[in-house]
Amino acid sequence: MASYNRVILAGNLTRDPQLSYLPSNTPVCKFGLATNRRWKDNSGTMREEVCYVDLVSFGRGAEVINQYMRKGQPMLVEGRLQFRQWTSQEGQKRSKLEVVVENFTFLGGGQGGGGQGGGGGGRARQAGGEEWGGGTSQDNGPPADDGDVPAMDQDVPF
Repeated sequence: MASYNRVILAGNLTRDPQLSYLPSNTPVCKFGLATNRRWKDNSGTMREEVCYVDLVSFGRGAEVINQYMRKGQPMLVEGRLQFRQWTSQEGQKRSKLEVVVENFTFLGGGQGGGGQGGGGGGRARQAGGEEWGGGTSQDNGPPADDGDVPAMDQDVPF
């Protein structure tokens, strides 16, 4: 059976990116993105729905996101869904669906908070060539799960 796992999102960061490193010294950046959906309901009233998504980026792209992005700034991401399960310190089973970022583009021309902009959306690649210019990255995700990947979050919102 064929399968396809691809996600493309555009929205604003819900919190400042958090950079950490795996024991293998691979950079990991965790952040959140909010996307809005607007529509008219049956009565003609404008409605709005916000979807909050947790994202994780690995490698050089993680460092670039941490360096240039801040809460409230717009970003376009492309990646894949990943489902993780773990047991909390209290012994409760936890799970989380998140997006592993493989490509990204900074949006908004740099007028975001904190005076640091994400550039005008230039393109660059990481996998296959260390070429950096604007605000996109391509990364194949975390290293193979050989036991050195720790539980990423203990602060799941549910």
